[in-house]
Amino acid sequence: MLDLIPHEALSEELLMFRSSIRRFVENELIPLEHDLGPDGMLPEQKAEKLRERSREAGLWLMDVPEELGGMGLSLLPLTVFWEEVGRSTTASPVRDHGLFGPSVGPILLGLNEAQRQEYLYPVVEGKKRFCFAQTEPDAGSDPSAMRTRAVKNGNSYRINGVKRYITRAAKADFALVMAVTDPAKGARGGISCFLVDMKSPGVKLASAEKTMMGDSPYEILFENVDVPAENLVGEEGQGFSLGQGYINHGRVRQGAHSIGAAERCLNLTAAYAQQRKTFGEFMSERQGVQWMLADGYRDIFANRLMVYDAARKVDAGVDARLETFMIKTTTTEMGFRVIDTCMQLHGGMGLTQDLPIERFWRDIRSYRITEGPTEVLRTTLARNILKRLS
Repeated sequence: MLDLIPHEALSEELLMFRSSIRRFVENELIPLEHDLGPDGMLPEQKAEKLRERSREAGLWLMDVPEELGGMGLSLLPLTVFWEEVGRSTTASPVRDHGLFGPSVGPILLGLNEAQRQEYLYPVVEGKKRFCFAQTEPDAGSDPSAMRTRAVKNGNSYRINGVKRYITRAAKADFALVMAVTDPAKGARGGISCFLVDMKSPGVKLASAEKTMMGDSPYEILFENVDVPAENLVGEEGQGFSLGQGYINHGRVRQGAHSIGAAERCLNLTAAYAQQRKTFGEFMSERQGVQWMLADGYRDIFANRLMVYDAARKVDAGVDARLETFMIKTTTTEMGFRVIDTCMQLHGGMGLTQDLPIERFWRDIRSYRITEGPTEVLRTTLARNILKRLS
């Protein structure tokens, strides 16, 4: 198995951490891939056993601060973790397995103490689940077109609107809801974030959309939902920046996962090409196949450099928005392209569920749309570059 790591890109400690995760993936996750159901989920009994193994291996609550009982990893070690876990379809971030404990994300960590007592701590303890509700029918890649309104009414806000494609909505106890509080300001100070209990009067789960990845995101209706003013996250108008921080974090995760998935598929394909004969010749002896493999390993190596660099900058407190845009527009497309090539080189076998390639193909294809379509991110990237050059 070929493993290309940039020289001195990771400390000795991180390399050891990476090796321990890889052993866990090889020994615990990959053997369970054939136990996944049509929805890509493990039977709950096996999932719970795997959670126990994660705790025993010290791979629990990776992004939760140490004072809350977690590992408190910064973005670079989290990136290493995501990349390695991305090598197995068993723990695909596309679906909510919770195999390594609840993930809290940057918004929940920014709550005040009263909000932490009600929402963050129960999530860490596994007593509550949450979903992130930003996307709308007419405001997917363009949050500035958001129509969900939150109108101040004394000591509360009244929320009306519709959110669509909300992952984990059916199991969530509360939602982080983005809503317009000042239409005149739009995305520049007019969007706020609220903690909304899913059992609040007026909150309704509507239709679920079955996706090709196997998950079922929901549409959520908010009809005159009264939310206490103390459930406002941060200050009015900070919602867009909070949401972008959450999504930027997710773009690095998508990039890391794309690399892990592509590398797993490419290693499988390289081994297959050395065993498979067509017209009396091993596939690995054909120049066309050799070039496909060479291009794949080259692209994985280059994209790994990009993702590690962005993660390192975020950890150093450097503004890495441009880098996360580049990750989204480059690494996710690279991952899908490499996996698609692997499927092609496997022929009919690549289309079967005997190999993980087809599930990787479906999962990574979704990354070109979720967390912001790559076309939109290219435009945003160009605008930011031109602004800085002017």
